[in-house]
Amino acid sequence: MHPKVKSLLDLVPDQVAMTHRFVACVDDSDYNFGSWSRVSGLEIGWEQVRYRPGEQSTAEVFGGALRYQPVKLARAACADSAAVKAWLTKTAAGRTPLSGAIHMVDYLGMPIITWELKQFFPISWSITGFDSASAQTAVEELALAHSGFLDDERRTS
Repeated sequence: MHPKVKSLLDLVPDQVAMTHRFVACVDDSDYNFGSWSRVSGLEIGWEQVRYRPGEQSTAEVFGGALRYQPVKLARAACADSAAVKAWLTKTAAGRTPLSGAIHMVDYLGMPIITWELKQFFPISWSITGFDSASAQTAVEELALAHSGFLDDERRTS
């Protein structure tokens, strides 16, 4: 967890909703990405490897390389969007992958599950168009490529 954060409640907005929220914490103390309303892309896939030994007519199937999908975060644009913009500005000058975590928290701000993202960096950011005549909220979306969220480096060979 971010060193300046005493509890995840510090990162959740004051308004309490009866839904899950997602709090993105970065291991760099200069950035706090805050709370997000939607996370997608927490997916894992394995390449399918087929092996047909000798002259057998059927092939055996094995799990190959592990692939992680990009993680996409979305929320209404807010004051925390400035921290994301500052990080994107710094990252545009030189890509230094960060580590951090996405915490799913309940309506009280208590953590339910955590995904620790390793070596992530932005691959896209967008915000919906602004229209003061519309009642729609501007939605910010951030997509992150990463090298994993499983503790798979602990595997023994």
